[in-house]
Amino acid sequence: MPETILATKLYIPPPQPRAVLRSRLSARLDEGLSRKLTLVSASAGFGKTTLVSEWVAGCGRPVAWLSLDEADSDPMRFLSYLVAALRTVAPDVGRGALGMLQSPQPPPVESLLTALLNELASIPDDVVLVLDDYHVLDATAVDSALAFLLERLPPRLRLVIVSREDPRLPLARLRVRDQLTELRVADLRFTPSEAAEFLNQSMGLSLTEQDIAALDTRTEGWIAGLQLAAISLRGLEDASSFIASFTGSHRFVLDYLLEEVLHRQSDGVQAFLLRTSILDRMCGPLCDAVLLDSTRSGHETLETLEHANLFIVPLDNERRWYRYHHLFAELLRQRLRQSVASSPGDELAELHIRASAWLEDNGLELEAFHHATAANDIERAAHLIDGKGMPLHFRGGMIPILSWLTSLPESTLNAWPSLWTTYASLTLITGRTSGVEGMLQAAEAALLAMPPDATTRDRIGRNAAVWATLAANLNQGDAIVAHSHRALEYLHPDNLAFRTSTVWKLGYAYYLRKEYAAAGRAFADTVAASEASGNAIFVILATIGLGHTRELSNDLHRAAESFRHALQLLSDLALPVAGDAHIGLARICYEWNDLQAAREHGQSSIAHARQKDTHDRLVRCLVVLASIERAEGHPAEAAELVAEAERCARQHNLAALLPEIAAVQIQLLLDEGCLSQAAELARAHDLPASQARVALARGNAPAALAILAPFRQHLEAREWQNELLRAIVLQASAQQAHGDTEAALHALAEALAMAEPGGYVRTFVNEGAPMVQLLSAALARGINPDYVGTLLAACGSAVPSAPHPTRCPAQPPIDPLSPRELDVLRLVAQGLSNREIADRLYLALDTVKGHNRVIFSKLQVSRRTEAVARARELGLL
Repeated sequence: MPETILATKLYIPPPQPRAVLRSRLSARLDEGLSRKLTLVSASAGFGKTTLVSEWVAGCGRPVAWLSLDEADSDPMRFLSYLVAALRTVAPDVGRGALGMLQSPQPPPVESLLTALLNELASIPDDVVLVLDDYHVLDATAVDSALAFLLERLPPRLRLVIVSREDPRLPLARLRVRDQLTELRVADLRFTPSEAAEFLNQSMGLSLTEQDIAALDTRTEGWIAGLQLAAISLRGLEDASSFIASFTGSHRFVLDYLLEEVLHRQSDGVQAFLLRTSILDRMCGPLCDAVLLDSTRSGHETLETLEHANLFIVPLDNERRWYRYHHLFAELLRQRLRQSVASSPGDELAELHIRASAWLEDNGLELEAFHHATAANDIERAAHLIDGKGMPLHFRGGMIPILSWLTSLPESTLNAWPSLWTTYASLTLITGRTSGVEGMLQAAEAALLAMPPDATTRDRIGRNAAVWATLAANLNQGDAIVAHSHRALEYLHPDNLAFRTSTVWKLGYAYYLRKEYAAAGRAFADTVAASEASGNAIFVILATIGLGHTRELSNDLHRAAESFRHALQLLSDLALPVAGDAHIGLARICYEWNDLQAAREHGQSSIAHARQKDTHDRLVRCLVVLASIERAEGHPAEAAELVAEAERCARQHNLAALLPEIAAVQIQLLLDEGCLSQAAELARAHDLPASQARVALARGNAPAALAILAPFRQHLEAREWQNELLRAIVLQASAQQAHGDTEAALHALAEALAMAEPGGYVRTFVNEGAPMVQLLSAALARGINPDYVGTLLAACGSAVPSAPHPTRCPAQPPIDPLSPRELDVLRLVAQGLSNREIADRLYLALDTVKGHNRVIFSKLQVSRRTEAVARARELGLL
């Protein structure tokens, strides 16, 4: 979460009482309200901020104002202030985005913006958002965030950017679409009449028309130059001579005028100006802390400077906080560096350290960090990064901290190993793993050489926790466990932030290793610890983890409860993990035979996956949707989804997901009677259950049973309940096909006992006609009659295109098959593909497909394997 919001950054500069009214530019700004973006772009001193502040006072719309500074280059900090600015005019806006920003590990920027845009879409009034001094930002991530916002800007929101440079936004595209209004240097220059009004009325001079024209020519309408000239002209008798000597480029003119302005101030005021120029913003107590001058009140001096119009800007109505005009501040700093260059000691560093100490004491830790680094005070910077219970990079400081760490030599990092750890952690947060291992090794070596006190032990624990994060990024389950246990051994008991994240990583590692019971315990511990510490993000992550482990333990009702609870916690937060909760619910609803709900959750999940480019989630979404399409009797659509899943997995090196994809591909191939292809795929991916299905499709029940027996033992030994249930159901079907009804009923009874608490349906329905016969036999034997009745009803209450409608196996079809249809059916039973049947019977491929449709309709089935089974029941084969 970013540090305390500075209200001064949200303050709209008041109109100047004697400002020149620029109606021609106000009209241009009014015109901009019909477009998405108004850009006011010109170099320093052209009155950009003054113009916009005067315009917003009379534009008739609520205005949110944000004055930017370099620290806002951190995207989380930028978005925090963006939301804070909008809430000054729409107090209820941004609740969801703020909830996401309060997490210790911020979510992706687009997730935050999506949540914010959803709320902005409902604001009842037209609102103007002004971003002042946008040029101070240096972050591609912020530019991308603003471009994302602009592309989807709600119709009631208009954006105004004030900048010295053109922002890195798609300006050309906005121009083509007539969505951009631009005011540039040529527009902002004072006209001769405006220059005359400014010099003689606003600045109180009595210049002749010729003097004004000459000065306007010398400054080229540059407002800051005119203002500086006017200050220098006060009290001069020979204004014309001064103006005549006024030549050169802006830079040299400004240097000259600053000399004139500065040298006319007292020594005390000059010292105040130079030494406080290190501050981006200042108040009386901060100036007092920096100057240590008991003879001069910082607050009174700031008021005096404001009244003297010495380039100082008030930042609030109470006149508590101020800043210098940016260009004025830059030149003051240059002169300060020159003045202290020859002084004994490091006076400039001392000024920064005093500022840093005051800012830290007053809760402005990110600004304190900037001054500590400016002073090259490594110890103070490291102390500020550690934070008070929550590291500074979790509160909006990621970009400046990473930039500073990158600039440090290895010798400094070796002397401060905690900085190596932070460097590695921030590198991982930015999505990179290259070089992280070397950073962690360097930190480890330096820490082991330090005294083994409590602080060193905790730092070793933090380093191990980042090792675990690196292993998690690489899906290395064993390494995650090893590093996490070491982290928990060394971390201080009060270090809740690192301990909680480490326990969650342990749960993730156990999940990767298919140790589901251990994963469930770790996730439950994470939920408890996160709730106690208020860590909302890890509550959500661990709750979803619990849902997955409960699903794999066949506890479907509690699993669904976990997924729904996670979605409630997420509310309108557009975090990618919402897709995990939706896909879990999609699988469960599919198993409960609620295909409509399954499809809805699947589509929600796939929307999250496509939007966030989370390729592993996308693959899993596609597989679930393919299973739904197959269940609804849409094999072509299912095959298309599976093909997309395979392409995505191979393109993004997701080899671990290929067996899951292959299992659905094999089902589809078996439905089409492509037994050889199905067998090859099952063998290539070493899928025992699929191999058994191929054997059954070939009529070789003994081979299927031979595969399933050791496979079941393997699953029982590892307590993989979800896979074990499906293996037992398949074993029951194989025993039924083998003619061993007693063994089949025994296996079915086992499966029913395992499945009933979770409410499993599709696992049984998907087995088709043989399962209907077996369930009917179980019902006749009085085996679990209520649940069996539910399953039989599910087999018969599917939509017309569903693959397993209820029927009486002994009844013949309503319409007899024609001789040609029987020919086709016999070749289907031999495992020939549609193309092979067409070649054998000298028919067109479409003709064979048409015969298949008629055969399926007459036999009341939707798959080739079911047609063969049904024909055998009826004695047609």
